[in-house]
Amino acid sequence: MKNPLHYQLSEYDCGPTSMMNALAYLFEREEIPPEAIRNTMLYCLDCHSKEGIPGKRGTSRAAMMFLSNWLNEYGDLGIMSVSSEYLSGRSVYISEESRINHALNHGGVAVVRLYLEEEHYVLMTGIQNENILLFDPYYWDQPYEQKDILIDREHPKAYNRIVPFKYFNQENKEAIYALGPVEEREAVLIFNEKTKTVPEEVIEYFI
Repeated sequence: MKNPLHYQLSEYDCGPTSMMNALAYLFEREEIPPEAIRNTMLYCLDCHSKEGIPGKRGTSRAAMMFLSNWLNEYGDLGIMSVSSEYLSGRSVYISEESRINHALNHGGVAVVRLYLEEEHYVLMTGIQNENILLFDPYYWDQPYEQKDILIDREHPKAYNRIVPFKYFNQENKEAIYALGPVEEREAVLIFNEKTKTVPEEVIEYFI
């Protein structure tokens, strides 16, 4: 059985929440070892605020890279059928040719750092026409000023936002859901190796 995805508990834990949502989306509850949950929380929330308070600047890129590598090693040991890939810089963008789109089209997910007034992590789970299906862990129940960004409450185990491609590739940090400056971008791709598809399996044939 799979659980509904969940929202962050504070202003700071979007990173670990999105990583755990990735596992909840990809795996049955019975397949997720407690060690995966423990390590996600252990290594995230590692940034200190200007006042020196731990966790109040969220999760660093180094922590996300470490978790991606740890998941790969965990998969290599055969404990969990998981694999991961850490992307940064120019590898992080949205288009039909991007690594993120490829992952979403072949059974994977992407935990992506973008901007929602400030740096923020969300979970991308799919593509629908020219839109990204994502679960934003920051609870919000008001319509967006951008009328083409839709709130969806009908798919709690998969996504709660439908966002057009055009928003993501912006470098302007003030733009909603922008990936921001190219050199600062990052994403973690995660797969369940048992449900991952290869291109040949998803080709549609037309007569």
